[in-house]
Amino acid sequence: MEAKVSLKVRVQKLGTSLSNMVMPNIGAFIAWGVLTALFIPDGYLPNEQLAAIVGPMLTYLLPTLIGYTGGYVIHGQRGAVVGAIATVGAITGSSVPMFIGAMVMGPLGGWTIKKFDEKFQEKIRPGFEMLVNNFSAGLVGFALLLLAFYAIGPVVSTLTGAVGNGVEAIVNAKLLPLANIIIEPAKVLFLNNALNHGIFTPLGAEQVSQAGKSVLFLLEANPGPGLGILLAYALFGKGSAKSSSWGAMVIHFFGGIHEIYFPYVMMKPALFLAAIAGGVSGTFTFQFLDAGLKSPASPGSIIAIMAMAPKGVWPHLNVLLGVLVGAIVSFLVAALILRADKSTDDSLEAAQAATQAAKAKSKGQVVPVAVDTNISRDSVEKIIFACDAGMGSSAMGASILRDKVKKAGLGIPVSNQAISNLVDTPKTLIVTQEELTPRAKGKSPSAIHVSVDNFLASPRYDEIVASLTGAAPIAEIEEDIPTSAPVDGQEIDLNHIDAVVVAYGKAQGSATMGCETIRAIFRNKNIRIPVSTAKISELGEFNSKNIMIVTTIALQAEVQQAAPNSQFLIVDSLVTTPEYDKMVARMYKYN
Repeated sequence: MEAKVSLKVRVQKLGTSLSNMVMPNIGAFIAWGVLTALFIPDGYLPNEQLAAIVGPMLTYLLPTLIGYTGGYVIHGQRGAVVGAIATVGAITGSSVPMFIGAMVMGPLGGWTIKKFDEKFQEKIRPGFEMLVNNFSAGLVGFALLLLAFYAIGPVVSTLTGAVGNGVEAIVNAKLLPLANIIIEPAKVLFLNNALNHGIFTPLGAEQVSQAGKSVLFLLEANPGPGLGILLAYALFGKGSAKSSSWGAMVIHFFGGIHEIYFPYVMMKPALFLAAIAGGVSGTFTFQFLDAGLKSPASPGSIIAIMAMAPKGVWPHLNVLLGVLVGAIVSFLVAALILRADKSTDDSLEAAQAATQAAKAKSKGQVVPVAVDTNISRDSVEKIIFACDAGMGSSAMGASILRDKVKKAGLGIPVSNQAISNLVDTPKTLIVTQEELTPRAKGKSPSAIHVSVDNFLASPRYDEIVASLTGAAPIAEIEEDIPTSAPVDGQEIDLNHIDAVVVAYGKAQGSATMGCETIRAIFRNKNIRIPVSTAKISELGEFNSKNIMIVTTIALQAEVQQAAPNSQFLIVDSLVTTPEYDKMVARMYKYN
């Protein structure tokens, strides 16, 4: 078992490393794709002069950027320079686009100059630092350039040709759809970017140089399987999973953030079959209709996919049909699974936690319990959301918190980036998913670190803003101090409560999720108190001292007026709050 875990970790680290070299340069790939779509002879706006840029971008610019980034990840700017020099040797020593060569030489250049610095940096005499640093980078880069030109370039060229022939053979044998048997589970259990941008983007770019398009860009990016699963939840799901699925569909299909449907699959592991069925059928349709894209679609939004499709109605329609078939098949399979399911609850929160745990396990990481921090307006000058790729869900999280910070009148910039690009700077608040916090702390130990379960829905955002505005100390966020209290300041004794009602105004979604959270806690503690939701206008039916109403600070006044005789629990966030657990703990204390 230990060997299997080790192999999984190694595969994950390799995929992430490859992805970290490609993802920061996706903009360059898209620029090249747009250039190709517009100005080549069969493009939208044929232009012989501008079309002449297509080849040099593919041959020189893109591999050099990958090599530069690979060196930078290993050893900063010096590693980037040496990695770029070494990559040029591989490019000129080969007759094919040297993406794989760049992925080898970039990190090798960074590693080599890093080892040189570790051995000789402390031995440099004062006044000679610049001389030694400049010449060492140049000479090491020169040596690696010769190595790449005479050895690495020809070898990688041969291997690239072999891989290309292998992919072509798989395509010709109509076996490409079988790849989705691996791709779809790996998306959920690992990190999807490692597959898409670590493997398919380099191979797809080489296919584009020969055939003008590549189906490989559609294998992982196809939003159809996830769309079908979310639609099945919207129609046949239960609880918070059902109510939240509509919003998740918009984010997934149009926003391209596929991570949002992963917890829905983890909630019902049988839905892996739906994802696989949708992926296989979608890829089969792509291959049957000879569909493909001219450049990687990032993020996996239907808008980005359509933008990267080749010129003409039929190429766009072929891509849409593949997405549609994938969505229909995954919907049908997911609908059968959900309708056959006899369970009475769907805990989306537990599934989100399971998703994070699965990703952490795949990377051989341990989820930290807490992070000691001290947040105040004086201690934070900027906020960074960090993840493996620095895009996708971290960008969504940054957008959510940026809006909250703006509304609070705080002039603090909020951005997102890859963990590998973090630098050690003080007065910086870094927000990461729990399993990634140790890596972020290693890259930036001087920063303040806060962990979240889910970038897209975390109560910590409000807590961070409260701390920055001086409303609450950060200790209350990370330690076991409640963020809310009953309105009358008295502890609620559940032994005298016959029902719990979660009240809501216009938005029912968060109330439903809060309801499911309380139910799960009660179920775990064998507490047989019914929990439901109700509109504020309906609270007159629950106006009794033996009923506890849960609501937010914003709705407190309205709820009290609607049911003045009830007991109240006022919380910052209905979805997750430590006060729910404390409420149960007090019950056992009284017993």
